[in-house]
Amino acid sequence: MRGLKRERRFSGGVAGILDREVGSFSPRRFAHLFGASEGLVRRLAICKKLDKHRGCVNTVSFNAAGNILVSGSDDRLVLLWDWDAGTVKFPFHSGHSNNVFQAKFMPYTNDRILVTCAADGEVRHAEISDDGLVTSTLLGQHDGRAHKLAVEPGSPYILYSCGEDGLVQHFDLRTKSGTKLFTCKSFHNKSDFIHLNAIVIDPRNPNLFAIAGSDQFARVYDIRKNNWDGSTDCDQPSDCFCPPHLLDEYVGITGLAFSDQSELLASYNDELIYLFSRDQGLGSTPIIRSKEATDDMDSASSSSTSDSHASSGPQVYKGHYNCDTVKGVSFFGPHCEYVVSGSDCGRIFIWRKKGGELLRVMEGDKDVVNCIEPHPYSTMFASSGIDKDIKIWTPSAPEPAPPVNLDEIKQPKRKNRFGRFTRAADLLSQMFVLQNSASGDGSEGIAVNGELMELFMRVGAGADPSADDDDGDESADPPEGPGECMVT
Repeated sequence: MRGLKRERRFSGGVAGILDREVGSFSPRRFAHLFGASEGLVRRLAICKKLDKHRGCVNTVSFNAAGNILVSGSDDRLVLLWDWDAGTVKFPFHSGHSNNVFQAKFMPYTNDRILVTCAADGEVRHAEISDDGLVTSTLLGQHDGRAHKLAVEPGSPYILYSCGEDGLVQHFDLRTKSGTKLFTCKSFHNKSDFIHLNAIVIDPRNPNLFAIAGSDQFARVYDIRKNNWDGSTDCDQPSDCFCPPHLLDEYVGITGLAFSDQSELLASYNDELIYLFSRDQGLGSTPIIRSKEATDDMDSASSSSTSDSHASSGPQVYKGHYNCDTVKGVSFFGPHCEYVVSGSDCGRIFIWRKKGGELLRVMEGDKDVVNCIEPHPYSTMFASSGIDKDIKIWTPSAPEPAPPVNLDEIKQPKRKNRFGRFTRAADLLSQMFVLQNSASGDGSEGIAVNGELMELFMRVGAGADPSADDDDGDESADPPEGPGECMVT
């Protein structure tokens, strides 16, 4: 018993296993420490490629048991995989008329109920019956693309959605109806809404959820402040997070994640990834401070030292590129010991959460990696992006990877910054933003005018302005599968 009370530091490898055998670690603690071993992270390699989709794979997610992976794609199909065998267990058409952006299992439903959202703005409920029929039901609608869903941990009924219309919706599958909670508005001008890209729920307190999109703030809300019938439009956040040096910048957030310790991770477009502790919030009504007031905090916000959480700025993670697509970000490890992200250069980046050291850079896609989904309990994850396949990563490499050399990583070719805007209102809004933030020497204005001319010529010729970001064939008929779909 004395050995269990005075556990030594886990040394990893054979020595760590010997420590476990002589009682230096309890079984549970050993499992967690071994699962977070840096030696395993350095041996991660592709063990399988799952290739059945006909378009970009925009979402991957494991079930609670970890034996089934669900994916959604530009081909509008949802596939349930036996990832270990590398085979499709069950395919079905999502019922969406455009690219599927997210597909998730609802907890405690025997993997029979899934929810999806897509570029058509719809939020749908799919139920798989015992005889293999799929009933797809419309739950809610956004005006514009619906990028993400958030499922309440441990609940088979409750989920949220967010969309480019700024709307946040709450759904209860017992009624199969949605409640429009509020529309996220800009702090600068309440008549402008924020185009939302991400929504996540705090696993330690499911009453709290965070949203982020086309401005620099990650906003945290308390659902208890909203009436369930939607009679109040409570758009006042409980707290907001932003690196000090970005308070006056025109930047957006593409991905969010909560850790098991309620830390909030945010991946910024054209910027870096930042980790915020709970005490680094700016309050419910953040004031946009001048550059002079934040100059003394810039060094703290850009520091990657291990004591950054004790300073006024968040931990930062550097090296990847997040410019051209709506990219997610995730924690990895049994206690969220690592941070993982895809990149425009087609690679996967893994940092140590504490200190921000870059540990791995791995080839994950020929073009762009957008999604990384950790396994619920094993040291492995699934990744996807512009390629039409899914990669399964396990610590199966015979030798650990060498230290990262960032000088060998080439910067990806920059795409037209206006490619992600599909509506005229969005394009005009961004034009005004760039006009206000253009540099005094006129170089930015010249670049912007050139890109606008290219975009207008493409639109005038009938081209899709977002074609640079998506090589999926949306017009192609999806392949038929055994799942017969009833769409209502």
